[in-house]
Amino acid sequence: MALGAATRNDFPILAQTIHGQPLIYFDNAASSQKPTAVLDAWQHYYRCDHANVHRGAHTLSNRATAAYEQSRIKVAQFIGARTPYEIVFTRNASEAINLVAQTWGLSRLKPGDEILLTVMEHHSNIVPWQIVAQRTGAVLRFVPVTADGSFDGDAYQRLLGDRTKIVSFVHVSNTLGCITPAAEIIRLAHACGAKVLLDACQSVPHMPIDVQELDCDWLVASGHKMCAPTGIGFLFGKEQLLEAMPPFLGGGEMIAEVYLDHATYAELPHKFEAGTPAIGEAIALGAAVDYLSHLGMDTIHAYEGELTAHLMAGLSALGDVTIYGPTQRAGLAAFTGPEGVHANDIAAMLDQEGIAVRSGHHCTQPLHRSLGLSGTARASLYFYNTHAEVDRFLLKLEEVLAFFRRLM
Repeated sequence: MALGAATRNDFPILAQTIHGQPLIYFDNAASSQKPTAVLDAWQHYYRCDHANVHRGAHTLSNRATAAYEQSRIKVAQFIGARTPYEIVFTRNASEAINLVAQTWGLSRLKPGDEILLTVMEHHSNIVPWQIVAQRTGAVLRFVPVTADGSFDGDAYQRLLGDRTKIVSFVHVSNTLGCITPAAEIIRLAHACGAKVLLDACQSVPHMPIDVQELDCDWLVASGHKMCAPTGIGFLFGKEQLLEAMPPFLGGGEMIAEVYLDHATYAELPHKFEAGTPAIGEAIALGAAVDYLSHLGMDTIHAYEGELTAHLMAGLSALGDVTIYGPTQRAGLAAFTGPEGVHANDIAAMLDQEGIAVRSGHHCTQPLHRSLGLSGTARASLYFYNTHAEVDRFLLKLEEVLAFFRRLM
């Protein structure tokens, strides 16, 4: 049985109808759905084990702490970290990037230093570095994309230099679907003495990731894109780097000792986890990692490759559809219809058929401007989607486009 059909019943939300039609959820790049195992883990914590973590002497606190820290171990193993101390729980990937920018960036960068990004970055990997550049006098540089919508490796090598102090880039573009050559990008950056942050929000849920093989200095991901709840994400950082970085937020949990005039800080990773954390969400993230690991990331990646090829072939066969990004891609496709037809109108009409796609700029306004676009429609896949869903999406999209052609 294909992976999509085999996992379908694990996701109760997918069984519903929308406007009288079976739900087809093709908005996975924005947020994934949650399997019963994850929902049960979250609920079990609040029903049976809820208490604050760490420093508690009673049974509930001990159980909550054990489950919370076990999730950290699971995440570390999932991405190949050397130790769980290299995993910091955050609210999401945006907070994780801000953590690095506000601690390492503000303390290390100086006027004239260069921060190297790409034009296809999510706003979460642009705005924090803009703030740092404004405060430190560092300079932002941007790697363009090629004509087919891929990472421009030649331009990257021209931009790298002695002034490059950090390279922060996306592993998989949430608009173009291109998979950047992360290991080579990181190798070249390190050869110039630069540190590297990898935005893996669109890769960790879909393919095997090993931070030791990649050799990235930091990696960020969001739980809600990998079958976990919202409000939980994580930062991986090399232990030596995290040790040298100052705290991000002050308060409870992140301290060792507090005096009236100074404080000492907790050991990793707690130095970066001020206040009561999202305990239930972190435990549910651990359950999501278990679920994905049971399926196998190689299996997920292979199945999504088949599904993506089917989607791309069907979209390419439709008239008046422009697809953005290279042929070889991850499981998403941003596209536009006939000239003058807004992506929001396409998405709204597909919704009437029970099909959920995203429309707009997908938090990549600079990329859309470079393409001369105000927005695109985006269909994004996950392992619980099926070939039959792709077929129905293509059929209904063709009907929507035909409707707009008649109006023009």
